[in-house]
Amino acid sequence: MSNPIDTKVISKLAEILDKSNLTELEYEDEGCRICLTKEHRPAAPAPMAAPLPMAMPAAPAALPAAAPAAPVAAAENEDYSKSPNAVKSPMVGVVYLSADPNTPNYVKVGDSVKEGDIVCLIEAMKTFNPVKAHKGGKVTKILVEGGDPVEYGEALVIIE
Repeated sequence: MSNPIDTKVISKLAEILDKSNLTELEYEDEGCRICLTKEHRPAAPAPMAAPLPMAMPAAPAALPAAAPAAPVAAAENEDYSKSPNAVKSPMVGVVYLSADPNTPNYVKVGDSVKEGDIVCLIEAMKTFNPVKAHKGGKVTKILVEGGDPVEYGEALVIIE
């Protein structure tokens, strides 16, 4: 007989999905796998799009300056997620760079780490899961900030 599905777990997953920018959330525990997907509704942005053309003439200079910044950052993270030097998120959740706000970060740029050293934590369902270095080396980049939502496979730290 299979384990009954805990509705509290599903509710918490739905809450995380709703409060984040994630579009999909997967959870697996003791053979039970739950996958939640947030439906993209094009109807919701459409009403917002109508007022934008009226506002654009008022501030045309601000929009072009802000628009290129986001795609560049996204492109950089995509490149890092394919890097063999990237420590990647093993799950969907929220990243923390230290055990608590009063302690120093596990690693900072320039630190030397050994394989198996903790580089950050991922919180999912009120459980903090350590993320460990997959190899030894020097931390050259930290791609996330504490409190950021992360997705499975997202690059967190670069070790060279």
